[in-house]
Amino acid sequence: MRYIDGFVSAVPIANRQAYLDHARLCAPILRDCGAARQVEGWGDQVPDGKTNDLKRAVLAAPDEAVLLSWIEYPDRAARDAASAAMMADPRMEQIGATAPFDGARMIYGGFAVVVDEGASDRPGYVDGYVVPVPAAKRDAYVELALQAAQVFRDHGASRVVEAWGDDVPHGKRTDFHRATIAQDDEVPVFSWIEWPSREARDAGVAAAMADPRMQTPPADQPFDGRRMIYGGFAVILDTQGA
Repeated sequence: MRYIDGFVSAVPIANRQAYLDHARLCAPILRDCGAARQVEGWGDQVPDGKTNDLKRAVLAAPDEAVLLSWIEYPDRAARDAASAAMMADPRMEQIGATAPFDGARMIYGGFAVVVDEGASDRPGYVDGYVVPVPAAKRDAYVELALQAAQVFRDHGASRVVEAWGDDVPHGKRTDFHRATIAQDDEVPVFSWIEWPSREARDAGVAAAMADPRMQTPPADQPFDGRRMIYGGFAVILDTQGA
């Protein structure tokens, strides 16, 4: 089963290039340690929510952008081996010491991929979202996610991924559990939709929301959509095929 490490972080807008340079330094180390792909998405359309949102999830300041990032691995074993190797790599210590953002506010975790529909084609834009789902409703959520994935792909999305929280730690200040106000019986799910461009995403989302297949009554949804946090991100780094 494919596995991902998912991240949400806050980066000063003025440090965009410095962050990209930092991510590029990390890329060969991740590849050497077994990562299949690294993607960095710069917050482009990250809305404020009534209850929670991605900005509050990482305590972002007004002069900071929210980033959505992930690293893909063939499976959990490959990810665990890569994590151990990276922690032992002296290059990571130096890179970590010069990070152009506050890593203490980054939220992260390991997620098992339960839906992976379509094929990546070096997307220009990504919709990312995190939602808490009752553990007992995992199968119902996956079924609904598969149906939604088909709709989004029919309207221009190249790939839809849903990843179930598997190794999601509780942090001192921020974490995925706090971000989604997850209850004890709920699991954070980290997901994204890949699009060729922002224009394709805008048209595709509008068409998908008008599609009769998406008109699921709220009472039938296996999660509380009011606590979903989401946003649109411009892809600034994608190591696939690099």
